[in-house]
Amino acid sequence: MSGHSKWATTKHRKAAQDKKRSALFSKLTRNVFVAAKSGDANPDNNAALAAAIAKAKSYSLPKDKIDMAIAKAHSSASDGSTWSEVVYEGYGPDGVAIYVETLTDNRNRTASDIRSTFTKSGGNLGTSGSVAFQFERKGEIIVEKGADFDEDELMLTVADCEGDDMEVGDDEVVVVTGAGTVMAVKRALEDAGVVVRGAELVMEPTNAQTVPIETVKKTMRLIDNLEELDDVQSVYHTMDISEEQLGALDD
Repeated sequence: MSGHSKWATTKHRKAAQDKKRSALFSKLTRNVFVAAKSGDANPDNNAALAAAIAKAKSYSLPKDKIDMAIAKAHSSASDGSTWSEVVYEGYGPDGVAIYVETLTDNRNRTASDIRSTFTKSGGNLGTSGSVAFQFERKGEIIVEKGADFDEDELMLTVADCEGDDMEVGDDEVVVVTGAGTVMAVKRALEDAGVVVRGAELVMEPTNAQTVPIETVKKTMRLIDNLEELDDVQSVYHTMDISEEQLGALDD
């Protein structure tokens, strides 16, 4: 089990998105809607929906909004829009690799918005596959730290549940898993009595790069601008951001 750098980055990402909670909730709701529309309304029979719900819960999307999105997806009132998951890849300032996941009903609009945002923020939109090889799909499960939290005990539980790693933060723990095992590990942790707040699939850099604080600031501005786009669901980067640099961003 490794140290706390992943948690610091995860905490900063979640804090930044919390500031844009209304837009974030809209994106999470859309994600649930599309996942539900693509298959069974029961998450036990629809892995994509189960993952969408788990991610929504990790960002505190209210249960009634989740239920409403599922119901809408399977009602006759559904608007019939065709949604596609499209990935865009590019480079930020000083060559930092950027991986953008979108959910769109208009590819031309989304591509134009993404390209414009990269250009205005000092980046370059690349071709498909240009940076994907620098990332690996992983699962992250957010676990609550109770009053009787014992790190060694949780570490053993995570190992027993076949989790790969864990990162301890102030209020929560991030459990890292393989992409294909995240929901199984989540259920195993819950069966073991661990309080799980949510889970999601993420893209982790295979070789994170250390960059100066000015590059971090410029790249995070690009990421913020991308995340403000309605069609963008998630943005990932290859920077290895230190605790000191995160503090400078918060300031």
